[in-house]
Amino acid sequence: MSDRKSIRRALVSVYDKTRLLEIGKTLSDEGIEILSTGSTAATLAAAGIAVIEVSSYTGFPEIMGGRVKTLHPRIHSGILADQNNPEHIAAINELDIEPFDLVIINLYPFAATIASGADFAECIEQIDIGGPSMLRGAAKNHGSVAVISHTSQYDNLIDAVKNGGFTADERRRLALEVFRTTAEYDLTIANWLGSGEELPDWFGRIWHRDKTLRYGENPHQKAAIYSGGPVGIVNAVQLHGKEMSFNNYTDAESAWRAVLDHRDPAVAIMKHANPCGIAVCALGVAVAYQHAHECDPISAFGGVIAANRKVDLAMATPLSEVFTEVIIAPDYDQDALEILMKKANIRILKCESSTISNLEMRPVSGGILLQETDLLDAPGDVPNNWRQVSGESVDVQTLKDLEFAWRSVRSVKSNAILLAKNTASVGIGMGQVNRVDSARLAVTRAGDRVKGSVAASDAFFPFADGLQILIDAGVSAVVQPGGSVRDEEVIAAAQSAGIAMFFTDTRHFSHA
Repeated sequence: MSDRKSIRRALVSVYDKTRLLEIGKTLSDEGIEILSTGSTAATLAAAGIAVIEVSSYTGFPEIMGGRVKTLHPRIHSGILADQNNPEHIAAINELDIEPFDLVIINLYPFAATIASGADFAECIEQIDIGGPSMLRGAAKNHGSVAVISHTSQYDNLIDAVKNGGFTADERRRLALEVFRTTAEYDLTIANWLGSGEELPDWFGRIWHRDKTLRYGENPHQKAAIYSGGPVGIVNAVQLHGKEMSFNNYTDAESAWRAVLDHRDPAVAIMKHANPCGIAVCALGVAVAYQHAHECDPISAFGGVIAANRKVDLAMATPLSEVFTEVIIAPDYDQDALEILMKKANIRILKCESSTISNLEMRPVSGGILLQETDLLDAPGDVPNNWRQVSGESVDVQTLKDLEFAWRSVRSVKSNAILLAKNTASVGIGMGQVNRVDSARLAVTRAGDRVKGSVAASDAFFPFADGLQILIDAGVSAVVQPGGSVRDEEVIAAAQSAGIAMFFTDTRHFSHA
């Protein structure tokens, strides 16, 4: 026995009139009575579809430019009447009110209006009141009413109308979509009105599942990726290769962010969310890639690569000779794509957005941490604002290398030491529990290249021992935040070695 509930009467009020006439004709052909509001009713009537205008049914005209039209007891009683409750049926019968079996509503386009740059008054007018009220009422009463909230549901609506109505389970799922829709709608409004608050008392976002992933960080973990925040990696277009994995996404995000920290053509090679090579070069990304790869060729195997400029054939050719999991860039020359696509498994992502969100979230058990994103826009990120605390004046190239090292060390997990020469990393020490080990690791990985290189430390040296490792290895200049209670001891070590050291008074510490 079918549990489909027949549809005898429908309320239709839509801003988006896509396929409206098709829907109206379907309802009319099945003998369903249609009530509708102003422009929706006029559109249906002009097409010869029988429709009852809401204001003639309620006996109350639309007023205030349409702000008040469906906010009437005769409408909401028909929506909210539980047709299985005799008391409800008696109450509406006594008032000559007919129940609705179907409600079709879509909302004013508030999100699109604010995205268009419309002024405040226009945005306010696009806050729908009657629509969400009717949607919520119908969704609450989904035991009696089927509710359609998106044009994407029209095919299912047509099928249901022609097959005797919606089942109880179908009505429940339609109601669920309504509450998700109105929740997102209200959240968009609340976030817009509160957009001037840096760290608001209340905030929220709606996340839509973009796709299910094969697994998470490990094969036994289920995972999916969701969109809903600012434009970024999740919006990238995959041009080629296997499906992205959980770890591919995290590494791609780290690599993309690393190259966006630089103004000149830059390439970063990431493994486990840490760079194993990063370089910039005014000559273009091909040379930058070569220098980044030279930093640590062993670790670069199976890496994730990002470039902040279009990838050309000169970069793609050597890159194609090294096993690479993912490459992400704003665009690709056609011949570069052709050579990269010869590798069946490499994931090629095109991400045109270079925007970095000004806020970042990090979940913790029971809640979430919200902070301003660590952007390289503080006064201490400009070499002119640095304080030289030891050594002689440095030449232009050394200062350029120091700035590169400083902008690059932000992408390294702390404790972080990055050694650089000719605007390319030559040794990186990351993720250690003390700065001495990070310094030792950077020096070891640099080998002979450490001599004459410069060093950046993401946070201050708590003792002189970490700095001394760099000095003994042959580092010629250092940039660091300063701020340790033992700064004088650290400065003395640099002064004794005759190396230049600069304090930025800004920290770029990446803990997780």
